Amino acid sequence: MATAQSLPTTLGALRASGWKSEPIKEELRRNAVARIAAGLPLFDGVLGYEDTVMPQLENALLAGHDVIFLGERGQAKTRMIRSLTGLLDEWMPIVAGSEINDDPYNVVSRHARELLEQHGDDLPIAWVHRSDRYGEKLATPDTSIADLIGEVDPIKVAEGRYLSDELTIHYGLVPRTNRGIFAINELPDLAERIQVGLLNVLEERDVQIRGYKIRLPLDVMLVASANPEDYTNRGRMITPLKDRFGSQIRTHYPLEVATEMHIVRQEARTSSIGDVVVQWPEFMEEIISTISHTARASTHVSQRSGVSVRLSVSNYETLAANAVRRALRVGETQVAPRVSDLVALAASTAGKIEIESMEEGRESIILENIVKASVLQVFKQRVTSEKIRDVLAAFDEGAVAHAGEDVSSADYVGLFANVPALRDLVGLLVPADASQATQASAVEFVLEGLHLSKRLNKDSSGSRSTYRSRT
Repeated sequence: MATAQSLPTTLGALRASGWKSEPIKEELRRNAVARIAAGLPLFDGVLGYEDTVMPQLENALLAGHDVIFLGERGQAKTRMIRSLTGLLDEWMPIVAGSEINDDPYNVVSRHARELLEQHGDDLPIAWVHRSDRYGEKLATPDTSIADLIGEVDPIKVAEGRYLSDELTIHYGLVPRTNRGIFAINELPDLAERIQVGLLNVLEERDVQIRGYKIRLPLDVMLVASANPEDYTNRGRMITPLKDRFGSQIRTHYPLEVATEMHIVRQEARTSSIGDVVVQWPEFMEEIISTISHTARASTHVSQRSGVSVRLSVSNYETLAANAVRRALRVGETQVAPRVSDLVALAASTAGKIEIESMEEGRESIILENIVKASVLQVFKQRVTSEKIRDVLAAFDEGAVAHAGEDVSSADYVGLFANVPALRDLVGLLVPADASQATQASAVEFVLEGLHLSKRLNKDSSGSRSTYRSRT
């Protein structure tokens, strides 16, 4: 792997090394072609888009297009944009001291032109890492042309330069990202008069600094993101600017629960908290992801604002935290999240979805119903054994099960003595050598599933619950 110190330091040495200059989009295309031909994804860490979004993005890169990602919050738009830097060459030469990454073979700024005239082949060269070839701006109503394009620097004027001197310009974010990738998040929030300032960047590939008769031919790939709701209502993207984006790519939430589970495992960090080790049964992970999918299909949840994957990640972390808190109270060092821990999700769910209800106070009921529906769905998919009849028969004969925060894992596992068939159902959910904490979670899941499917009664008081026969 090359380092900046081992690379040419003058223009003459750069020419002798055989380095060739190419536009940013050619560079991205070349590296994208190499990854596609090798059967590799464009970048790692983005799941669920393999057959939908990624082929469109590959087409856009091969076509040399500027791109706008259109999708609701929490659909990895910003992550994909930032990951594009991985398709750049590791190092890029610039004229030393250039504020706009002047190409040594094609200088454009006055600073670089003067250095070239002065030094010729001894022109000093610096190297920029690909991580520094990315610029980003969150579009806000107070964003100005000066922020994006540039403006007069009063300090430079005070130093004695004339206003007509190009060197008095303080370049904005776009020129400073010359020969790189510039991203604008939530583009429709940008004032329309500011959007107009981007037209030349996209089509004519130059910028014009206000009050100066100069043109800077920039080499920039422009990438933007927008929320569909903002795209048409809160903000507006002017038609000429929209027309200049070569590709508009629609993102989406994970189409499968399993995909969302993989994303949550990748993003959340809950293997241990303090001295307590958190063990995650797969069915509890599935419940967390199913809650988000159920909310996305609910008529009581605003689908315009979306249900972000961040909801699943936050719920995952909250459930683990509640389980750890429970373990600390009963003195256990291993813990597995249980169905009874799901009550803690109210705090991490309420702020991430918008409930559409005409009745005051219905929000908590709607959230509770979404959780119950998700638990029941996972239960029906995972527990289909005929042993259910034997479990119900044991409860009909007088067996009773207690659940709650203060019920230890050993107490749950102790139910196997009175309800032997329960062990068989638990065996469908967790390995035979699973810890007591994991088995306890499976026991409570089975009991709650039987209750939600109207096969067992459940009496609740505070944090304690009792499961008994319906007869």
